[in-house]
Amino acid sequence: MSNVATSRRDVRSLIFHLLYAVEAFDYTEPLSEIIYLFNREFETDIDIKGEIAMTAQAVVDQREALDKSIVPLLANWRLDRLGCSTRLILRLAMWEMEHSETHSTVIINEAIELAKAFSEKDAYKFVNGILDEAAKQRTNEPIEKVV
Repeated sequence: MSNVATSRRDVRSLIFHLLYAVEAFDYTEPLSEIIYLFNREFETDIDIKGEIAMTAQAVVDQREALDKSIVPLLANWRLDRLGCSTRLILRLAMWEMEHSETHSTVIINEAIELAKAFSEKDAYKFVNGILDEAAKQRTNEPIEKVV
C-alpha cells in the first residue's frame, strides 16, 4: 500500500515529518536518504524531485536565515527554549510565507493544526501569535485571528 499526500495538509505534515527526521539526525544524514527510508519503512511515495522533497530541502538549507527572521518575533523568548516541533513548524510556516502565494491566514491555520498535533499542549497559541505578527509585518495590515 502506498501513502500519497492527497491534500495540502498532508503535504505539510509530510514536510514536517521529514524536517523532524533531519533534525533528529542532527543534519548529518542527507534528506534524500531520509526520504528513501520513509518510502521503504513507512510505505510512502515521496518523489525525491517533487514538491515535498524540494520544500523540505529548502527549509533545511535556509534554517539559519529562517531562525533569524523568527528571533525578533519571540519577544521575551529565546529560540533555543522552543520545543523542536514548535521551532520546525515556525520555520516551515515562515518559509511558506516567503516563498509561496498561499495566503498567510491559511499558512497560520495549517501551522496551528500542526502544532496542535505535534507540539506541546498550548504551543499552537504561541505559534499563532508569532506567525500573526510575522504576517502583519510582511503586509503592514492586521491579520484576522484564526483561533
